Amino acid sequence: MTHPVRVGALRGLVMRAPGITATKGFYVNNWGLSIAHEADGVVYLRGTGPEAFLYGLKDAPVYGIEYVHFAMPDRAATDALHAHLVALGEAVLGDPAEFDDFVGGYGFEVLDPDNRRLRFRAEGLTQEPVEEWAKPRKVSHVVLNTADMEGLQAWYCNALGFKVSDYSADQMVFLRCASDHHSIALVRGHYPSVNHVAFELPSINEFMRSIGRMKQTGIAPTWGPGRHGPGDNPFAYFVSPSGYVIEFTSELQQIDEASHVAQVWPRDVPEKMDQWMTAGAPTAAQRAVMQGRPDPGFAELRGAK
Repeated sequence: MTHPVRVGALRGLVMRAPGITATKGFYVNNWGLSIAHEADGVVYLRGTGPEAFLYGLKDAPVYGIEYVHFAMPDRAATDALHAHLVALGEAVLGDPAEFDDFVGGYGFEVLDPDNRRLRFRAEGLTQEPVEEWAKPRKVSHVVLNTADMEGLQAWYCNALGFKVSDYSADQMVFLRCASDHHSIALVRGHYPSVNHVAFELPSINEFMRSIGRMKQTGIAPTWGPGRHGPGDNPFAYFVSPSGYVIEFTSELQQIDEASHVAQVWPRDVPEKMDQWMTAGAPTAAQRAVMQGRPDPGFAELRGAK
């Protein structure tokens, strides 16, 4: 059955943490982003693609996600998604309207069941793509930890029109809203938190060169390089100055909607976890940092109109 509405694509996200804007140099000098816009207590960083920004840094007293940012194809689709969520009784944060940030455009926000704020935007500022070797082009995917993986999976599928691409045993589910194998993935955890954010490089050579750039500045991957089974994408994970896990990736599997069938990938077969067999299993320390700090989200906004 065709879902009545569907989110267009992942645009990026804004992270919050104490003093996080002071780490902007890491993202510009090491990670390969550039500053798109700065305001009081917030920095927006762009990649080489057309999005106005991929990753935002907002000073705040708590660690977590300020909002996950999604594209909508047009205002009519935005209004239809809003009406759908209202009819479901979801925690919609106001009616669709013009945004007053530097990106502009038209949209609204909703809270997911873990009280994360999701922003849906049609139109808005775009940037002229730039040709820069081995610099991130876009945010590929966001991976979220949750204490209720099945419940959150059902919500993203039923409320937002996501589809299941694959499972990693009973510990992880990969969800798509466009042709990318996953834009959101959910991991079974103890509490809501961000597991990691992945940035896409245009080619495997640029992926490897980006790892080299980081190593030349004295920053080695904490896991990788390797190549995942689900999604078929190469990976190299690093820890940001604020303690968030960020990933370089490339060549994420593109889904053929007419033929794709979700499968369950085992976690006890090493070659299914890392096709190259170069990275090995994540260490206990890597798993701990990917569990992240508990993210309280925006429960105080639930019920707001």
